[in-house]
Amino acid sequence: MPDGSNIENLADADERKIVPAMLRGWRRRCPSCGGGPLFTGYSTVRPTCAACGEELHHHRADDLPAWATILIVGHVLVSGILTVEMRWEPPLWVHWSLWPALTLLMVLWLLPRIKGAVVGWQWAARLHGFDRSGPGQDTLEGDGPASATPKGD
Repeated sequence: MPDGSNIENLADADERKIVPAMLRGWRRRCPSCGGGPLFTGYSTVRPTCAACGEELHHHRADDLPAWATILIVGHVLVSGILTVEMRWEPPLWVHWSLWPALTLLMVLWLLPRIKGAVVGWQWAARLHGFDRSGPGQDTLEGDGPASATPKGD
């Protein structure tokens, strides 16, 4: 007779929806259950979910969250700077006091949310080891000889 954890693993093997997982990550929650916190600090992903036990150490967010944050903040700020300058022509000190502060606030708010969404996407798409189900399969490396990255790099 199967126990409850095996039933959950069978249900989990069926389908992982990308949008709900990314939204849970955006809210900085576990992409699997949405209950446990995703980060231990500002943007450090927990090794496992405190609520459901899902292994999260497989993530490889790398530079995508920073790149996406720069892309979004840059487009919003350039549009804002140009609009303010063309409509009101404020003195230069207004620009120097407004835009750096707004940049900092936007980056600090967006970066962990985008990183959470990226981890949620990787979990839902079963990337980087999130598809492993058996014991001893939780290594941080790729599958077999196709992985060319040494563990120390």
